[in-house]
Amino acid sequence: MDSGGFLRHLRSLPIYQDQIAYQEYIPAREARPGVLERPLPPQVEDRLSELHLLPLYIHQAQALNTLRRGEHVMVSTPSASGKSLVYNLATIETLATDKGSTSLYLFPTKALTQNQLRGLRELAVPHFLGDEEAGTYDGDTPTLERGQIRRRARVVFTNPDMLHMGILPNHTGWARFLRRLQLVVVDEAHSYRGAFGSHVALVLRRLRRLCAAYGAHPRFILCSATLSTPDELAHRLIGVPCQVVTDDGSPSG
Repeated sequence: MDSGGFLRHLRSLPIYQDQIAYQEYIPAREARPGVLERPLPPQVEDRLSELHLLPLYIHQAQALNTLRRGEHVMVSTPSASGKSLVYNLATIETLATDKGSTSLYLFPTKALTQNQLRGLRELAVPHFLGDEEAGTYDGDTPTLERGQIRRRARVVFTNPDMLHMGILPNHTGWARFLRRLQLVVVDEAHSYRGAFGSHVALVLRRLRRLCAAYGAHPRFILCSATLSTPDELAHRLIGVPCQVVTDDGSPSG
């Protein structure tokens, strides 16, 4: 059934009588590829080609170019536009070119954390990461596994509360990880609003101070659904200027 036929069907149902106040036709949109300022490492490009993830959309390429220049970036594009590939690609490129580097991923919910961990594993293991080099560190992580993650992990998935309560107060035990920290991912950044957002902003400032004490200055990657003022939110969260990418190049039906 085409869209027009579906609308006519809805209007014919008694429950929908006089309930549809407005309708609009949104045309399909073709993908718009982006251009990287320099090529990907061969092993990274081969892996993306194998998974049919090339060419990159324009917002993905813009975000990666920004990170490569050493700047922080906020990617504010609609859901399902490929934002997670931005930070996963940045991570595997860093892993491929700096064997000692680490990355920290922050998510507001445990379900999202587990989903994104699976996504990174599918992309990076075993090509860029070992089985024990990426793991979740939260309230559900067994005590034995926590020690293994501190000692071995190169990519840690957690949430702002665990960062505040479990990692930063015990930073001496995390010295290896913090000293080598290159990337910090803050996904679903639009969820950090109000009092909770203020708390998270202070935690992220503390993280930056501790990293600096260990000689690290990680780049931040913030991702969010479409916002009216993404630059303002990003600056308030991490406390430093952040380049904003909003030009969505993904296709749409």
